[in-house]
This record gives sequence, C-alpha cells and structure tokens, in this order.
Amino acid sequence: MENRVKRVRRKPKEKGLKLWWRRLKASPVAYHGVLICLSLAGIILLSSIMMNIITRHGTHRTVPNFMGVKIAEAQRIAESSKLQIIINDSLFVPAYEGGVVLDQLPKGGVEVKAGRKVYVTINSFREKMVQVPYVAGRSLRQAKNMLEVAGLGIEKLVYEEDIATNYVLGEYVGTKQITEESKVEIEMGSGVILKVGVQLENNSTIVPKAIGQSLQAAKSRLWEQGLNIGKVNFDEGIDLLNQKNARVYRQSLAHNSTAKLGVTVDLWLTLDEKVVETNSAASDKVARELEEERLKAEEALRDSLEQVQVEEQVQELKAFQQSSSQAANVVETEEDEFFQ
Repeated sequence: MENRVKRVRRKPKEKGLKLWWRRLKASPVAYHGVLICLSLAGIILLSSIMMNIITRHGTHRTVPNFMGVKIAEAQRIAESSKLQIIINDSLFVPAYEGGVVLDQLPKGGVEVKAGRKVYVTINSFREKMVQVPYVAGRSLRQAKNMLEVAGLGIEKLVYEEDIATNYVLGEYVGTKQITEESKVEIEMGSGVILKVGVQLENNSTIVPKAIGQSLQAAKSRLWEQGLNIGKVNFDEGIDLLNQKNARVYRQSLAHNSTAKLGVTVDLWLTLDEKVVETNSAASDKVARELEEERLKAEEALRDSLEQVQVEEQVQELKAFQQSSSQAANVVETEEDEFFQ
C-alpha cells in the first residue's frame, strides 16, 4: 500500500483590521474603551452637523440701512434679506415724516445670520397725549412723582408765601388752572406750572448733584429740592435719538451749595464718559468743602446762640439781684420809720 500523506488544510492567517479587531475583543477593557471613544466621536460629529443646520452656519446676511425709510418699505426689504423687523420704540421728531425709521440695531452694514431680528425706532405721527393729574394739595415731592408717572414734568415752580413750605397751592397749564374735575390733556413730556408755598424764614434748599445723571433724572432731583431748570446745553453730536445716553457734566449751582427756593439751575450734557467722570470727581471735592464750611458755620452759630443765652441769663440774674437789693432797702427804710 502506498503510504498516503495526509494533507492538513491550514486556516489562512488573519491579517490587518480583522486581526486587530479580534485581539481587541479579546481584551474587554480595551474593547469597551474603544467603543466609548467611537460613541463620543459620533455624538460630537452629529451635534456639529445639527448645530450647523440650526444656526444656519454660512448663511450670513448684510443688514440693510433702514434709516430714513418708512416702516412698511423697511419690512419689505427685511423680508427679502430674510431678516425680521421689530419696532421697539417710537419718538416724535417734527423734522421727520411719520412712520420713518429713526434708529436701528444692529446698524446697517453689519453681518448677521439669516432670520436675525432688527430692532428699530420709528417716528410717531404725533406726540402722545396724556391727561394732567390733579396734584394740588400735596407735597412737592408727591406732586412731582405723580406727574412723572403720567409722563409729564414741571415747567416752572412759582413760590408764594404760605405757612407750609413746599406745599402745592395750585396747578396750571398755561393760564388754565387744573381742578379735580379738569380733563385737560397735553403732550407727553410737557410740563405744568406749580404754585408752591414757602415760609419766608425757611426759604432755602441744598442743591443736589446733577452731574452724572441723565437729563430726566437731573430734572427730577432738582425739582424735588424746589429748584427750577434753566437753560439746557447739549454738546455737539447730541440729537433727539441719542439724547437719552447723554449725561450732565456741569451745573450752574454747585452740588451741596445753599440756594433760594425757586432759583434756576443751568445744565450741560455730553456723550463723553471721561468728561463726566472728571467733572463728577471735581464736583464731589467741592461738595465736601461746602459741607465742611456749612458744619463750621452751624457750629459757630450754635456757639453764638449759647453765648447770647448765657449773657441773657447773667443779665436776668443781675436784674434779680438788683431788684432784691432794692426790696431789702425798702424794708429797712420802712422798719426805721416804724421804730421812729
């Protein structure tokens, strides 16, 4: 018999990725570590794709300049640029036509994503009218607060002699007196005339600090202290649109000085924050000096009054001693006469 050589078929050796994967599966720790890393990579990749879809990455638009454009036309242009117009404020500027865009945010020329909202301020067709509240018979502070809540202010404070200082005696719009039954309407932002009482011996106030405040806040502080608003001066570059951002950097009467009730205070406003900070620091320094002078004057007056009081007591004592002496002399005379 022929010896037959049995041939054993050997399995082909595993190579490359299959061999690496089989060895990896043989190590549970390494296998699960790789699975975790692959899962995280997949999540990050999917999140990136979804974020690009949601934020419309790469779909930028240039914001058109809507300034001076009527709101209807601005909305049409915005839609064609895949933007959205939102009216967030309105002003009444007589120099512009009603419904015209006065301001916008973001500004024209800025790159934004499609669908971005553009907030605009438009010009009203007329100023809003509000009813004048009746404030007579209240304190000046209460009257001022009521007027400000209604969107109004104080045109002028007129002081008249009365037993109560800073008590509102009368309220006028022009020459018309306002009563509880009055239904008078005026433009928002306008002011009324208040007649206010004052005792002649209590006719002074301390000037508050207006520097660093907006125009409206500065007016409110001055009115509350019984002072009128004089000339308001705006630096170059301030207009009706950015006026709300301007701040007072100078006032004609120094902060913490003493002034007569009803006098006027002129104001200067700027958009330069550095100018405001510099002048505010200088105003605080002057205010401290004025406070020290006032305290010294009050102390000197107090000492003077105490000295006068002491002198009066001495004079009274002398007068009492003199009258006692005279009475004693009279008694002695009467006794002498009696014995004689």
